[in-house]
Amino acid sequence: MIDAAIQTGLSTDAALARLAADGHNELPRTGHRSVWRIGLEVVREPMLALLLVGGIAYLLLGDLAEALILLGFASFSIIITVIQEARTENVLEALRDLSAPRALVIRDGVHVRIAGREVVCDDLLLLAQGDRIAADALLLDAIELEADESLLTGESLAVGKIASIDGTSSLAARPGGEALPYVFSGSIVTRGSGMAKVLATGPRSEIGKIGQSLATLDTEAPRLRIETTRIVRWCALGGGAVALLVVLLYGMLRGSWIEAVLAGIAIGMSMLPEEFPVVLTVFLAIGAWRIGKVGVLTRRAAAIETLGSATVLCTDKTGTLTENRMSLGEVWLPSGETFQILKDAAVPDVFQSLIQTAALASAPYPTDPMDIALHAARSALPAIAAPQGILVHAYGLSPDLLAMANVWDNEGALQVAAKGAPEAIAGLCNLPPAALDHLHAAVDAMAVRGIRVLAVARAVPSDRNWPETQAGYAYELAGLVGLSDPLRASVPSAVAECRSAGIRVVMITGDYAATARSIATQAGIAEGVVLTGADLDALDDAQLAERLKTVTVFARIMPEQKLRIVQAFKADGEVVAMTGDGVNDAPSLKAAHIGIAMGKRGTDVAREASAMVLLDDDFGAIVHSVRLGRRIYDNIRKAMAFIFAVHVPIAGLALLPLFFGLPILFGPIHIALLEMVIDPVCALVFEAESDENDIMQRRPRDPSEAFFSLPMIAWSVFQGGLAFAMLAAVFFIKTRSGIPDDELRALMFFALIAEIVALILINRSFSASLTTAVFRRNSALRYVLVAIAAVAALILFVPQAQELLTFGLVSHGNVFLALGLGVGLLVLLEVCKPVMRGVFAKADDSGDRATRKLMG
Repeated sequence: MIDAAIQTGLSTDAALARLAADGHNELPRTGHRSVWRIGLEVVREPMLALLLVGGIAYLLLGDLAEALILLGFASFSIIITVIQEARTENVLEALRDLSAPRALVIRDGVHVRIAGREVVCDDLLLLAQGDRIAADALLLDAIELEADESLLTGESLAVGKIASIDGTSSLAARPGGEALPYVFSGSIVTRGSGMAKVLATGPRSEIGKIGQSLATLDTEAPRLRIETTRIVRWCALGGGAVALLVVLLYGMLRGSWIEAVLAGIAIGMSMLPEEFPVVLTVFLAIGAWRIGKVGVLTRRAAAIETLGSATVLCTDKTGTLTENRMSLGEVWLPSGETFQILKDAAVPDVFQSLIQTAALASAPYPTDPMDIALHAARSALPAIAAPQGILVHAYGLSPDLLAMANVWDNEGALQVAAKGAPEAIAGLCNLPPAALDHLHAAVDAMAVRGIRVLAVARAVPSDRNWPETQAGYAYELAGLVGLSDPLRASVPSAVAECRSAGIRVVMITGDYAATARSIATQAGIAEGVVLTGADLDALDDAQLAERLKTVTVFARIMPEQKLRIVQAFKADGEVVAMTGDGVNDAPSLKAAHIGIAMGKRGTDVAREASAMVLLDDDFGAIVHSVRLGRRIYDNIRKAMAFIFAVHVPIAGLALLPLFFGLPILFGPIHIALLEMVIDPVCALVFEAESDENDIMQRRPRDPSEAFFSLPMIAWSVFQGGLAFAMLAAVFFIKTRSGIPDDELRALMFFALIAEIVALILINRSFSASLTTAVFRRNSALRYVLVAIAAVAALILFVPQAQELLTFGLVSHGNVFLALGLGVGLLVLLEVCKPVMRGVFAKADDSGDRATRKLMG
């Protein structure tokens, strides 16, 4: 065995030098889109195809200026979209880096957790159950270490590992063999712990040689994307049919087929809601980035959608509700003596042996907060701070026996130190009934104060023939150690916010019922029944379903029991978010609608099974991400409603002159200019909208609710229809007054711009407040409005711009008329909003059912 005292690991400078020489510990990535590939995908978009065809048509008409402008719009659109998509790709790459495995290494004598890609040759890796190994390495120390190397071998059975002798081995480094001193990148520690020296990283590792890629990030949102794709397809088919009909009718009735094509292109562009997929991609990518800023990594973008539907949040206690900053707070001896350990207070001699035994029973290279706390308490006692001999054998925790034991050799004198759950240690010590009652009374007295209690025992082996399990020794009870872990300051307010949002918080812990109930009360979790793991096993599924209605705390729960709890909640119709950190938590994380793994103390297996990773293990970040998830979903709906609404007046004004034999108002160049307004509004303004006032006072959203509900579409069409009706009235009045065509075109264009701004403002908020609609802070909106005003001023005051757009001079009266139409639409819709909401709410249930049926 290797003494930890001589293992200082690499220095920071040496690690940086190796990183510069060998490169990062990662494999070539697949699926990354280059700028050229993004550009090629953008060029294939229907809207750009229409712009290019329009440019060619203008060239055939001999109108070089309009052709160049359309081609310029196409180029501008390509550039903006490529930049936007490239930024999205960079966000996703950053998320992939965060989701990659992490490693605990020793550098400069200090335990440091680093990204797996920063591991270098000769680093010392500390391995624990559930870790995904970051690099190929030679074991210097191993305590009952087993690894799953199925990724490399295809064999699902874990293989046992042994430590090398003096840090060297003559055995071949190959995956899959039993009793070998090597571990390999990509394999998972399924049992035990150890320390290993890195031999190969990145493409030089075994997994690198066969070219497999491990780090993946699912960025799809299946339900939203499916619904959006169908809506776009239907609109494209409808718009295409109308555009073709316009071309045929225009060509046959007016005889100019090239102008007919231009009219058809204008109609097609006005009716194609190509912004839908852009909104979905940008909002979810930037939404994942926003959630990442509060300490939650989104590995699957579908989780953003599901967050707004969560009805039950199952959370761990240690490290999630509490600070995961364990410290030894109280000790108890079988004689009944107790001592509360205060900072800088001297510990009486009679208790020092108990503390030493508890530390010797812990992992020699501690990563668990309780083990770290016990080592720290032991180190604070100068007389016994030196290591107690050499660790010669170890027994790990198992589901059957919640206790661990280490065998130490101190210059020939053998000693066994064991610690674990009080009932497990009591069983090992074979305590008589009276002593057992005495022990339970002491445990309960600590537990009701929220103290986590471990029992400690010691034994002396008779020889070096180690029993198969730790139960093969004659133990003597050493006492109890009580570890305290303070509640995070943000938890009570976060739990209260969950309750107001209709989310039920349930604690699931392996701790004692009294301790769990105490912490739950401090956290503000609703009063209810505490159900223990033993009681859970005694219930059938029907009984459990009935008990779930009143249970708020699950105590003494084994990891494998979490899966049953999740499945029971799901069977009862709940939408479940679940936190977990261990290997055995992976099934429950995967089964939950939203699996949330711990980033700091969680295993790589748990992280890979989860939809989200809590980077700081803070419960408050979960609640913050729920708020952000609801906001993102709200803003997507606002943007989609605006897109539906804004295309109605645009398409209406493109079609209106054709039905009455009048000159066409808008050609492709005008529609393209309008799209330059609509696209940034959708991608920037609505994404940046802040929370609705009631965002965390609403009940969770029904997960089966159709995203494009008929009431939502009807409200959008109503908005667009009212805007079109106002514009059509002005169009007919001005036409009958004999206004020149170019002046009419300019007036209708500016009036349409004013009404688009009104539609932006009306869709900013679900509330009926005009003040909210106009004055709520949104810097992106401010910049967009300034840009719109600048373009409008350019067109109004630059004759060349008017000539290119075939606009006439617009009188001051018509400018005020255009602005008045926008203001009038805003006021009318704000007045109609609460009325229409009531009308559509009555149809909401039946409308959603019809929409769900329609959407498949």
